[in-house]
Amino acid sequence: MSNITLWHNPRCSKSRNAAALLEEKGIEAEVIKYLDTPPTKEELKIVLSQLGISARELMRTKEEIYKELNLNALDDDEKLIEAMVANPKLIERPIVIKDGKAVIGRPIENIIELLG
Repeated sequence: MSNITLWHNPRCSKSRNAAALLEEKGIEAEVIKYLDTPPTKEELKIVLSQLGISARELMRTKEEIYKELNLNALDDDEKLIEAMVANPKLIERPIVIKDGKAVIGRPIENIIELLG
């Protein structure tokens, strides 16, 4: 079986659903609780490239910290990535990575499609 990673927030129902789906399928994923162990700038850049999206598209724009930091006024991916590293709560979840590709597990069908 290929190597699968789950960026997980146990307090999020969508993230728990993703973990349950992997377990149901008998997949032992590497689980990264990204709020406890935030990704580095480089790791975030890799995941963004695997997702094929911009930094803003990976952000939880309704989080209070997003508004507090006035991130909607920023048009610089580098600074948005730095904001996510400093405040991992801004990162959309869950993220599942498999064979150099990644998906955000909203909706969960994205994960099912990635798993094949």
